[in-house]
Amino acid sequence: MIKYEMLENKIQEEKDVLLVLNFWSTTCAPCVKELPDFMEVNNKHKDNPKFKMLLVSLDRPKDKDRVVQFIKNKKLSAEVILLDDIKRMNTWIPRFEKNWDGNIPVTIIYKNSEKVHFSDGEMTKTELENVITKNL
Repeated sequence: MIKYEMLENKIQEEKDVLLVLNFWSTTCAPCVKELPDFMEVNNKHKDNPKFKMLLVSLDRPKDKDRVVQFIKNKKLSAEVILLDDIKRMNTWIPRFEKNWDGNIPVTIIYKNSEKVHFSDGEMTKTELENVITKNL
């Protein structure tokens, strides 16, 4: 579990990398629906040192065990972190994207720590691959 500032630092540390950041929750049906496509894309690119996928769970900290079990059951291959900062959502959401209304799923893609793509809502595998190919 990490706070927003730790996630922000993690993004800044990813120099020379295309970072796919996906905000999701185990209770969000569209989030769960898109995860298999995200894992397929992650598995395709995960050996590329210039690519990284990070799944940011917005589940409540008290549901950590459920998240861990979900990760195992779904065999999620990307790194997963639990963002323990829900109470300050109105503070950190606009720092990621001023047009983000707080709904999930949301995917933000960074290249060399700079945002190059924002997707509010479900992303298809093709859409994700197109953005990655364009920026990788």
